[in-house]
Amino acid sequence: MGGPYAQSKAATEKHGGGGPEELYFKNLSKRNKQIMEKNGNNRKLRVCVATCNRADYSKLAPIMFGIKTEPEFFELDVVVLGSHLIDDYGNTYRMIEQDDFDINTRLHTIVRGEDEAAMVESVGLALVKLPDVLNRLKPDIMIVHGDRFDALALATSAALMNIRILHIEGGEVSGTIDDSIRHAITKLAHYHVCCTRSAEQHLISMCEDHDRILLAGCPSYDKLLSAKNKDYMSIIRMWLGDDVKSKDYIVALQHPVTTDIKHSIKMFELTLDALISFNKRTLVLFPNIDAGSKEMVRVMRKKGIEHHPNFRAVKHVPFDQFIQLVAHAGCMIGNSSCGVREVGAFGTPVINLGTRQIGRETGENVLHVRDADTQDKILQALHLQFGKQYPCSKIYGDGNAVPRILKFLKSIDLQEPLQKKFCFPPVKENISQDIDHILETLSALAVDLGGTNLRVAIVSMKGEIVKKYTQFNPKTYEERINLILQMCVEAAAEAVKLNCRILGVGISTGGRVNPREGIVLHSTKLIQEWNSVDLRTPLSDTLHLPVWVDNDGNCAALAERKFGQGKGLENFVTLITGTGIGGGIIHQHELIHGSSFCAAELGHLVVSLDGPDCSCGSHGCIEAYASGMALQREAKKLHDEDLLLVEGMSVPKDEAVGALHLIQAAKLGNAKAQSILRTAGTALGLGVVNILHTMNPSLVILSGVLASHYIHIVKDIIRQQALSSVQDVDVVVSDLVDPALLGAASMVLDYTTRRIY
Repeated sequence: MGGPYAQSKAATEKHGGGGPEELYFKNLSKRNKQIMEKNGNNRKLRVCVATCNRADYSKLAPIMFGIKTEPEFFELDVVVLGSHLIDDYGNTYRMIEQDDFDINTRLHTIVRGEDEAAMVESVGLALVKLPDVLNRLKPDIMIVHGDRFDALALATSAALMNIRILHIEGGEVSGTIDDSIRHAITKLAHYHVCCTRSAEQHLISMCEDHDRILLAGCPSYDKLLSAKNKDYMSIIRMWLGDDVKSKDYIVALQHPVTTDIKHSIKMFELTLDALISFNKRTLVLFPNIDAGSKEMVRVMRKKGIEHHPNFRAVKHVPFDQFIQLVAHAGCMIGNSSCGVREVGAFGTPVINLGTRQIGRETGENVLHVRDADTQDKILQALHLQFGKQYPCSKIYGDGNAVPRILKFLKSIDLQEPLQKKFCFPPVKENISQDIDHILETLSALAVDLGGTNLRVAIVSMKGEIVKKYTQFNPKTYEERINLILQMCVEAAAEAVKLNCRILGVGISTGGRVNPREGIVLHSTKLIQEWNSVDLRTPLSDTLHLPVWVDNDGNCAALAERKFGQGKGLENFVTLITGTGIGGGIIHQHELIHGSSFCAAELGHLVVSLDGPDCSCGSHGCIEAYASGMALQREAKKLHDEDLLLVEGMSVPKDEAVGALHLIQAAKLGNAKAQSILRTAGTALGLGVVNILHTMNPSLVILSGVLASHYIHIVKDIIRQQALSSVQDVDVVVSDLVDPALLGAASMVLDYTTRRIY
């Protein structure tokens, strides 16, 4: 299979123009048509989806709905087996029927028992029954999900009967026998749909063919990310009672660990004791069908959980309703993969107990209690987590998995040899290491909140601004927040069409910022009603993306570190010369924020004790001399005294006099304008000398619209005033066009691509 990843760049280079996404879809459509003709008279692809339990159906259902909406390409057969058909686990096959899917085959494959041998016997029973079903259905491809013992039986049967297998969620790491089963299915499967980039790398490391791996995200996220705003209080009341409020209850879901059943039962007992002591309304779901589950149910009944006034014990909750319950819970506790995967989409606090999910990638909403060996330890975790709200996470998906999977299915060539090919070269030599060969461009959503304009841009990993949106910055807080949300939502939607995968949102704003909390503490006078503003929460809740916020001067320094002249330097300083004067300090490759987030307020270095008044309330600051506002003030004075305009220069009546008029006058020989600019440049130069003597950086970068007008004066002042040991430090003008946007993007791109779990 050629795979979509390898085509985009080549097509763009060959044809030029039209945009990579347009060329990609044209090529894909042409390829699909060729493949269907090759497969035989435009024959539809016959897809068998086999589901074993409530958990895997939540991942498979979105794919099944997608297949069902394209009958011209696909025929769908549904096989149901495992715990779906057992009353003790809620007869969950009914939710498949309620979703209006025709169940082609029901297979009773579970051998009742409470030990490990029962699981082995269940696999054997499934292997006995499946050949007849597969011979009758004759699917072109079977879709298998996850890491359950039932799924292993499905994959084994299909592989031995020469049926192509598409495995969902391969390459992930948890921490129990599930790992072994998951990786065994990977080796049997012909095609792979994975949810995270780490999982993709694991599959490549396992010698799977990269052209047969699709990084799509988790299919359940296609429903999760659009679900939170629905009416949820009626669902909460139905399952937990009329007196329960949002964020004031707990969802508990704990399964046995088959490699240590006795310990997992003891841990479940301690969890229930802690929940009883914590005294909050709790929805407890019955465990899955693994060995040890019956004993866990006995523990629940022994402690009277089913009749306790604070508890509601249920066998099954429909997925749509379960989404609402975990999205608005005060906390989720247990060891289900749902806690570390799906719940991150809502920022709900999670307590992950024991080792069952120990290797999973998680968002910051997950608190691990790996040795959950005392009731007190679990109780302390509940006190720490309950009621918190974390940033939403898209580690496992961005809500567009199903369209990617359907494209992937259409690109399968049934005439290609069935025998798998394993790729043994090291991962570092694989095509996946080159970003140019990846179809979707890893990107950030960058926001620049200026005194005049509000700008939003999609920025690629290479620092290319894929698309930019600009609006006037509203004056009031509410209008401004609403406009930011509106522009970001529109940009995120557009990013999908542009084949850009948005990793997060970075915001550059004037004023003092607490980047740890994403809060603007104090703004500049240019941005009104902008103090103690939480920017992270509303954006994260709306976009389901992680959000970073920092001061515009710091963002300019980050932009230089990643994309500009500070790249690779250990120590440098950036000075922004614009409407105001700002800056950022990079020391030992890291940005300096200071103890109260006030580091690098370089515009307020005092260079004269009796200088002009500054907007900060002091006087004699660099900003009072060299900022755009200061030059505008001086230009107005000259203009009012008829001393600004010289021959060859005019100012229209409807145009305000500004700094650029002063610069123009100086260039045309106006001695007074030249003197003002020289004084401003001298003030800036003295500030730079102070920085050299304080920080001793290896480079000073002047950024902003006025930088090129100051650079020569600043260098002269350094030669006249600085210590000889720092006079050789280079001072340059930034060559970045949009440092604020690029810096905002770099916060996202640096963090999300170097995160280690």
